[in-house]
Amino acid sequence: MRRLSMFGASAELRATDEAAGIPGLESYDFIVISSSAGKDSQAMLHYVTWLCQQRGIEDRIVVVHADLGRVEWPGTKELARRQAEHYGHRFELVSRIGGLSRGLSRAGAPLYERGERHGNLLAQVRRRHRQLVRNGKHGPAWPSMSNRWCTSDFKRGPIGKLFTRLANDWRAVTGEARPCRILDCIGLRAEESPARRKASPLKLRTSSKRQFVQTWLPVKWWSEEQIWQTIEASGVEHHWAYDLGMPRLSCVFCVFASRSALMIAGEHSPELLDAYVEVERETGFTFRQDLALADIQEALNSGQRAAAAEGWVG
Repeated sequence: MRRLSMFGASAELRATDEAAGIPGLESYDFIVISSSAGKDSQAMLHYVTWLCQQRGIEDRIVVVHADLGRVEWPGTKELARRQAEHYGHRFELVSRIGGLSRGLSRAGAPLYERGERHGNLLAQVRRRHRQLVRNGKHGPAWPSMSNRWCTSDFKRGPIGKLFTRLANDWRAVTGEARPCRILDCIGLRAEESPARRKASPLKLRTSSKRQFVQTWLPVKWWSEEQIWQTIEASGVEHHWAYDLGMPRLSCVFCVFASRSALMIAGEHSPELLDAYVEVERETGFTFRQDLALADIQEALNSGQRAAAAEGWVG
């Protein structure tokens, strides 16, 4: 792989590195980069590869993408793979969709039955709604700011299973008795929300006899300008959703997106918007308490358009 550069490795970038607190990368057996194929994870991929290249440990990098199926922007998982392959990294695609539930209860009531097959986010909203009704409860089944089950179920959970697999394979190959050390790299930035500003740049995710996993936010203190400078310098393609005006790449319809971003998403994904509106009708609850996708659909049908998207609400 060719030697990488970081747009001059300016004094501003060095200051950012110090604020982020780069951990001792050589101490980890795997450096796992979670890639949404979005701008922040793309810039993070270049940056972490550059850091590892300086230390001669780029062979420890594994790039993982959690496939969300129909609800993510078309071409996302394919782009995540191409971005990883550009740097010569191992790429892993994980997904909760299609897996069988082992059963889950919350507050003493069953949420998922054992043996049920997991579907995409919309299927999960339907399932959670049915279970709430069955348990005599009344409330929204959609993810929310206070209940981000979409992230835990569809990203954190499947990626956690990859960590277990990596650790088991590593112990089998090396014969080591100590826990496998894994650095979990996530592209969250402080600029994006107060909650992300408060997030620790390095924290323990899990510790057991088999694996020791820490989560690191390599680009936490980067500006959006730095992100795009890095992408431009890398020469690697970015996702086309940004060219539509989307400020982030996540689910096409994210519960944390602004109204203007949802308008742009709906304009370019009308069939998926239909599917979301149908789930709103079936469950009797809107996508967000303060916003219905049916209203977005009605606005688009009346000819309204968003010229630019505002940022996320969380």
